[in-house]
Amino acid sequence: MHIYTYVAAGYTGHIVAVEVDIRRGIPGTDIVGLAGSAVREARERVRVAVRRSGLYYPRDRVVVNLSPAGVPKSGAGLDLAIAMAVLIAAGQLSASDPQAILVLGELRLDGRVRPVSGVLAAVSEAARLGIRRYLVPAANVAEALALNSGTALPVASLAEAANAVQTGHTSAARPTGHGAVDQQGHHYDANIAGGDFRYYYGAPLIVRAMEIAAAGRHNLLLVGPPGSGKTLAARSMPSILAPLGGMEAVEATRIHSLAGALTAGTGLLRCPPFRSPHHTSSTEGMIGGGVVPRPGEVSLAHHGVLFLDEALQFRRPVLQSLREPMESTRINLARATGNYWFPADFQLVLACNPCPCGNLGRQGHHCLCSQAEVDRYWRGLSGPVLDRVELRVAAAAFAGSLLTGGQGESSRSIRSRVVAAVETQTQRYRNSQYSRNARLHSHEIAAMVHATDQAQQALLAAVKTLCLSNRAQYAILRVARTIADLEGAASVGKYHLLEAVQYRRLGDNGPIASFDAHPASSLAPAH
Repeated sequence: MHIYTYVAAGYTGHIVAVEVDIRRGIPGTDIVGLAGSAVREARERVRVAVRRSGLYYPRDRVVVNLSPAGVPKSGAGLDLAIAMAVLIAAGQLSASDPQAILVLGELRLDGRVRPVSGVLAAVSEAARLGIRRYLVPAANVAEALALNSGTALPVASLAEAANAVQTGHTSAARPTGHGAVDQQGHHYDANIAGGDFRYYYGAPLIVRAMEIAAAGRHNLLLVGPPGSGKTLAARSMPSILAPLGGMEAVEATRIHSLAGALTAGTGLLRCPPFRSPHHTSSTEGMIGGGVVPRPGEVSLAHHGVLFLDEALQFRRPVLQSLREPMESTRINLARATGNYWFPADFQLVLACNPCPCGNLGRQGHHCLCSQAEVDRYWRGLSGPVLDRVELRVAAAAFAGSLLTGGQGESSRSIRSRVVAAVETQTQRYRNSQYSRNARLHSHEIAAMVHATDQAQQALLAAVKTLCLSNRAQYAILRVARTIADLEGAASVGKYHLLEAVQYRRLGDNGPIASFDAHPASSLAPAH
């Protein structure tokens, strides 16, 4: 039987063969093949775990080779594979099935098996190489079964693992069905999602922009004074997002698995991820990296939302690092040990104050910031990053009483329209690599948007009046296509396009820091 294991290296990683040679000599164990410190320490964990599991560790010279030797090996997830390979080489175990098997798991000194990260990625790469049997920790079995591509044997201890190799089955509990246990189910809970728009008062324009952004996966900027509801609206956005599709769920789950961000027992993620890093985050934390490259926030938000609250408090290099992944939907990391990549198809939502003190343009308050301070404050958000944000909305504080404000439309109602619009887009782009309007390529816009003659004339007038760039025109057409999808319209009409133009005006026709804090009349939908 050939024993294989897995080491993470970017999104793909490497399948590693574990080979063992036992010969007479001074008792000891050598692990070769560019093993890191955690892997070299495995010899002590394995020796003690084997003895405490009632098995016999050979008192000879043991050489463990991890092939290919040129790939750096790190982490404790190789413990169980090394133990199985040593026991088979020593003749203590005779495999019931000679086929290759993928073995993952970290050993405790008492022989129990701890869960590891990257199981879904390991199973995916193993299946690609024709390996169909997986020996995994019991806490990771739902993850291993998520692809339904082979037989997973869950084990809780080294003794169970030895029995599973000999008999071909295990007594550990297995999830029913295909093992694809949702992290948050197929439907959102308001407590999990962060809020319901039913209780969001006085800002229908923000709710409308949120609906459009959720339907088309468009980037969104909210600008307004403190207390205007920017953060509450953004944190309520998960309650109206459509569930992840099949491949989207697999990719998102795989990234969270590599990052060690999955809860034990979790299978496929069905809810789009919502990431909200603190404004002190580093560039490496945002885009990923490290000695052993790990996914950053932009990758953890893959097929989900990356929310930057107090966006202009983030360091400028951090915000600048978003430019490439916003365009290419992936992160490429060049390191001395090799080149690595992670997918990063995320939706960016920014929320910020109009000035450092937050009172610029706010009725009844005085702004204490100088013009130089305001300019310096907005300089953190560069033009290229802002140019990639399709929806920009100015928020104003609710002027009425919260006790008499009534209730808005519920998230459930909004989400039903979003889901219908997403299904329309999925059918439209079923032969493409993308599934949302925000990723519509520029050369395909004319064929996919289907703008009426009136809409084309309205766009031409907007271009002349607002001096819109080519990228701005493409963004307006993508947003207009989403607005039409929300209404179930086959073609983009004049009013769809004019509404999209209004969401683009902020920041495109003058300094964004000079906006009026009460721009509802100027930014309201044209119809």
